[in-house]
Amino acid sequence: MVRRLVAARQGRYRRGSEGGFTGTIEQVAGTSGGLRGMNGTQRKLAAGLVAGFLTIVALIMIANAESSIADLHASGAHIRPDLVWSWEWTSMIAWLSVYPLLWFGVATIRPPRFSWPLIAAALVIGSLIASGWHIGVMVVLRRIYYDAVGQGPYHFFGVVDDRLLYEFRKDFATYLQFIIIAAVGQWLIARAATPPNADASPRTLAVADGAVTHLVPVEEIESIASAGNYVEIAWGPRTLLHRATLAAVEAELGEAFLRIHRGRLVRRAAIRRIEIDKSGDFTVELASGAMLRGSRRYRPAD
Repeated sequence: MVRRLVAARQGRYRRGSEGGFTGTIEQVAGTSGGLRGMNGTQRKLAAGLVAGFLTIVALIMIANAESSIADLHASGAHIRPDLVWSWEWTSMIAWLSVYPLLWFGVATIRPPRFSWPLIAAALVIGSLIASGWHIGVMVVLRRIYYDAVGQGPYHFFGVVDDRLLYEFRKDFATYLQFIIIAAVGQWLIARAATPPNADASPRTLAVADGAVTHLVPVEEIESIASAGNYVEIAWGPRTLLHRATLAAVEAELGEAFLRIHRGRLVRRAAIRRIEIDKSGDFTVELASGAMLRGSRRYRPAD
């Protein structure tokens, strides 16, 4: 148990001169959940959003390609199907290559950090940049593909009048869709950072004291010790006697508390330091300054 606590709190130990261990555990403020501050729920949600987004993009690409092939065939135009497919996959690759920039822009340029006029201006400027990037990457990829399959040079201009304006009108619609997807995705991920019961009342433990029942906030309990058919609860400067077994209280409080001795629990978040002597037993220092002894039975073998 001590090892798990050390891993969770990023502790560090050094071997003493007599073969025992001494050291400290420092509580580090930060965001739980690992990569880039996301918790497990956020990571799963982000993975699902990415998978869904790529699936939708693939379906749109397939639908557009098959529709274009059918329209060209109906009009009597003879264009190889692989070339029609190349128009779609090069366009999608170009959009996917610029999407990280769009995601970053949505995360950075947003209210209340920026005023709405500035956001509108950034939206317009961003559309020009995104469209220019999309067209440039798309044209390069198509020229490479056309040369690779022996089709000859790919010509971007001359097919449609005002080709840049024509492409920008199409790109702007796609750009707005991608911006909306990014905004919704970031909102969902941020929302997942807050547990569903975050706004609920703090968790409490009901402790009867004669005619009075104390609703003790669990986060204010520092340690709990067995006392026969009762347990002694250290709550700030007070010690409350609660009729329950230590095992029952441990099961009720869950992972927030750690058993350091056959007859004692401590709240994990209250631990400030652990000192381990050469016998394997250890001393736990709590936030209040209390020093409690722990048994080597409750720490795994090294």
